[in-house]
Amino acid sequence: MHQRLVLQYLPKPDLKDLKQEAYWLCDTLGLSSGRDVEDLSIRIVLSLLEESSRREGIASEQLADLLGITTGRVNHHIRNLSRSGVIYRNRRLIHLRGRSMRDSVQELRKDADRIFDELEKVASEIDTMMGLPGSVRSVAESHALVLPSSLKKEI
Repeated sequence: MHQRLVLQYLPKPDLKDLKQEAYWLCDTLGLSSGRDVEDLSIRIVLSLLEESSRREGIASEQLADLLGITTGRVNHHIRNLSRSGVIYRNRRLIHLRGRSMRDSVQELRKDADRIFDELEKVASEIDTMMGLPGSVRSVAESHALVLPSSLKKEI
C-alpha cells in the first residue's frame, strides 16, 4: 500500500485549548481536506484517541454511532486516514497508530525519514549518472556519460 504523507506549516494556535490544538495538529498533518467541511477526519482521529485508552480498537459501526454518521462515511475517511499512516485496521477494528497522538507523530516521523533516505539515495544516483560535482564516482564509472535518447531531447 502506498503511503501519503502531507505536511504543511500552519501557525500554531495561541490559545492552549485541546480542541484547537488537536485540529491544528491534524490540519498540519494534512488529515483534513477542503471537502471535509464537517471535519470528520479530525473527529475520527480524536474519537480514536479517546477510545485508545479504554479498549483495543473500535469497529467502524461503533465509530459511526459515536459520531452520528453512516458507516459508509466513516469507512471513506478511514481509507484516507489509513493511507496517511495515522491509523490502521486490524481485522474489523480500527486503531490509532501508537497509544497516543505523540506516538502516532513519532511513527509518522520514522516513515518520513525512511522516505527521505530513499529519496536521497536515488538523488545521489542521479547526480552520479549526470556527473555532477560532489557525486561519488568510482574509476569504472569515470567514462563519458551516456544519456538515453529520450532524456537528451529534454535536456
